[in-house]
Amino acid sequence: MHSICHRICVCSVVVASFLPGMAVAQAWSSLTSAQQQALAPLSKEWDTLEKKQQQRLVAITKHYPRLSPIQKQRLYSRLESWSKLTPEQRNRARKKFQEIDKIPSEKKEQAKRAVRQQEAGGLIAPTADQAGGGVTPYTD
Repeated sequence: MHSICHRICVCSVVVASFLPGMAVAQAWSSLTSAQQQALAPLSKEWDTLEKKQQQRLVAITKHYPRLSPIQKQRLYSRLESWSKLTPEQRNRARKKFQEIDKIPSEKKEQAKRAVRQQEAGGLIAPTADQAGGGVTPYTD
């Protein structure tokens, strides 16, 4: 009987390790106050995020104390914008990022220079994030 119970436990652990959705996510209350401060825009939906997403976000908070006030505001603003997106909009933004990420660096730089030239010429007005050197999330 002990052998059967042991085998069932071992099998359960092995199966659980292959099911990422079954992994236990980190509760908002278990975050440090510094992590909660950095991730405040996501507080309401934190417990609904997948463990992998939570881990990525917690990793970002490691750099938070060293950010300048402007960088902290930019991070907060982006997280707030992201938190307002629907799951469908988030998926589109992820796909768009993956597409852009495949473009060679040289072509990306050319596009950035073209936009800066247009802004300098007054053809288009920079957004707040562009003026600060950031990239706004794609929201379509």
